[in-house]
Amino acid sequence: MFLDFSARSRRYALATSALCASLAAMPAHAETAMEAAAASQPAQDAATGALGEILVTAQKRETSLQKTPIAISVVGGSDLANRHAISLESLGDGSIPSLKIAPSFTRSSALTVGIRGIGMLGDSQQPSRDQGVGVYIDGVYLGRVQGLGAALYDVERIEVLKGPQGSLFGRNTEGGAISIVTKKPSGTFHLDATVGVSNFDGREAVVHLDLPVFHTIAVKLDGLVEKRGGTVDNPLAGQRDFNAYDKQGLHAVVLWTPASNFNALYSFDISRDDTTPYYVQLLGKGSLPLAPAAPLQPSRADAATIGVPLDPSQGRTQGHQLTLDWKVASNIELKSISSYRKLRQNQRDNGSANLSVFAPNAPFSRYSLADYWQNQYSEELQLIGTLSQLSFVAGGYYYREHVHDDAWTPFTNKWNADGTAYTILPIPIGQTPFPDRASRATTESVGVFGQATWTPDFLDDKAHLTLGGRYTRDRKTGALELVNGALPVVNGVTGELPLHASWGRFDPTVNLAYDVSDAIHVYGRWATGYKAGGANSRSLTYRTFDPESVSSFEIGAKTEFFDHHARFNVAAYTAQYKDVQIDFNAVIPGSNRGTIETTNAAGNGRTKGIEADLTLAPMRGLTLTASYAYTHVKLPQAPNPFVAGNPLVTVYPIYTPDHAASAAIDYEVPIAEAKLMAHLDANYGASQYTMVSDPTKTGSSLIVNGRLALGGLKMPDTGAELTFAVWTRNLFNYSYTFVRSYSSALGTYGVFNEPRTFGFQANVKFQ
Repeated sequence: MFLDFSARSRRYALATSALCASLAAMPAHAETAMEAAAASQPAQDAATGALGEILVTAQKRETSLQKTPIAISVVGGSDLANRHAISLESLGDGSIPSLKIAPSFTRSSALTVGIRGIGMLGDSQQPSRDQGVGVYIDGVYLGRVQGLGAALYDVERIEVLKGPQGSLFGRNTEGGAISIVTKKPSGTFHLDATVGVSNFDGREAVVHLDLPVFHTIAVKLDGLVEKRGGTVDNPLAGQRDFNAYDKQGLHAVVLWTPASNFNALYSFDISRDDTTPYYVQLLGKGSLPLAPAAPLQPSRADAATIGVPLDPSQGRTQGHQLTLDWKVASNIELKSISSYRKLRQNQRDNGSANLSVFAPNAPFSRYSLADYWQNQYSEELQLIGTLSQLSFVAGGYYYREHVHDDAWTPFTNKWNADGTAYTILPIPIGQTPFPDRASRATTESVGVFGQATWTPDFLDDKAHLTLGGRYTRDRKTGALELVNGALPVVNGVTGELPLHASWGRFDPTVNLAYDVSDAIHVYGRWATGYKAGGANSRSLTYRTFDPESVSSFEIGAKTEFFDHHARFNVAAYTAQYKDVQIDFNAVIPGSNRGTIETTNAAGNGRTKGIEADLTLAPMRGLTLTASYAYTHVKLPQAPNPFVAGNPLVTVYPIYTPDHAASAAIDYEVPIAEAKLMAHLDANYGASQYTMVSDPTKTGSSLIVNGRLALGGLKMPDTGAELTFAVWTRNLFNYSYTFVRSYSSALGTYGVFNEPRTFGFQANVKFQ
């Protein structure tokens, strides 16, 4: 169904021809804007073989990457295709060394994101708990970690802004920000359709359709289906396997340009993301006896030892966005970004049966059942201007979200007397009624911001001084809720526990940049950012914890040489990490559920590092890239609320390898009227901690991905082009644990990365 578009394409071609007169009559700027929105950013200039310019919007205006004085990494749409990256989680293999993306323990339906070792701490799935790296789609902040694993739409680029972004992006960007920019309507007919198959019963179908402009209105539609079976078999007949996914989505964009100085863009997206959890393996024995039916699995398993009931975690997201852009004058622009989004996420996690304690004839296999609802509204106003020696952006921001969750953790299996076999309970057995935890939280955040860059003429326009700041006021209300007239028994209290907290915060930025030449730019930057406070709904007391903050100083250089055939960017930074939010876990006596208390660490932490990116274009068609990041994080000790006297204990920075690197080769060569395109990338990460209270480290990782494609194949009489490609992720089937921990009772356990995956794609383009 996705490839049968030939007749339709001819009709659209006729429609396009019929509209030529209308296009010619449009304001010149409108057509240019549409073309610019659709323009790609090629790695090389087709005529000279030089590296192409990369444009970013990290400063709330379009600027060249090489002249933007902050550390930024950019992943283009072609990069995502070469790596077969279907979601943000796909970038967790280390493609950007200082960016870390990991599932929340075994759940890929919620992602933990960190940059430069900041943002990865704690259980961020709670309704009044926030992430430390802001994720944005077309300028709209995504308030929850749930939903971040959904499939990506037609992405033009992903900008990874490193270091605190508190002045322009606001709260919860203390580690940095990820800005996903999707392709906008071009106003000309274009159809791009892909179908594919892969191992583990994988299937995909993706369509991008651009319609011709009609009466100053351009429309673009994106649809996708990405499915794959599990990579670890579940022995229980009729049940899903572990680490499977089914991602579907629809994205519609309408661009209206009624005048030369005004346009309005409306977008709607809806997605479905069904996943099953990763499988937890017991790697080494602890002090407790093992059931014979659940032996150790020290290497990556193809099948689980215990079969369990396993439903997919279901995520549903939906969003509306309206962006108004009015050029008040040739040098003044007023922009409004309004958005409403909602999500529904349930978690169905039965991947940790191996962590169950054996007892004769006892129930086991804790099935985590959680439901999560969120809706958010945001409004941002921007005033963007350029004067003779001054450029500036100023604005205001309003954000409101409401979140509600509940959870239950029953047992689904039962041992026999000696642990040699087990049965499935007809009805899951819990030690508490359903649900045993529920909470609600409402967040309101208001901010005003401004940033200006002065370029004095007495220094020949080579020096640039930027000053900026943002004031934010946060307010959070909520409660651990009554359920059926009584509190969930996990809380052990007799009344609803409320949350009423507010904080005010000012985040400044100072940046001094200097153009040594047209190809060499250096800068020094001081900036701050923070993550909002809140309360943890797993807490027994629901007590409030305060915001944490980062103050960072960074120096960097961005250079080009060999007549724009080589590019080298480097940055070094040091940052103070204050009031770090630390989670402490404990088991509730007489319950199969744990509890978490979040506290602010005593004293200050420190993070420092060096990042370097090199891109070479030694010959036409060949591009070589390499990136490296050294990251060192020292966290302060934190008081343990579960031990008498609250002693200070050591805290470990999770998902933060000291050394990480990535390299890639891209080669394109013409073959008759077609072209052969080859891509190979390798991504390395040193060992890392994965639990804040556990000194156990994972092994190092080395993941190689590749793609080989034959494209530009003309279809006679249709104007269409065909491309056929084969791809692979983890080409050498490298095995490592991305989660690894030790318990004296249970032993060592871990979660392994995915095995090698590979597939075939066919793509057709009409334009």
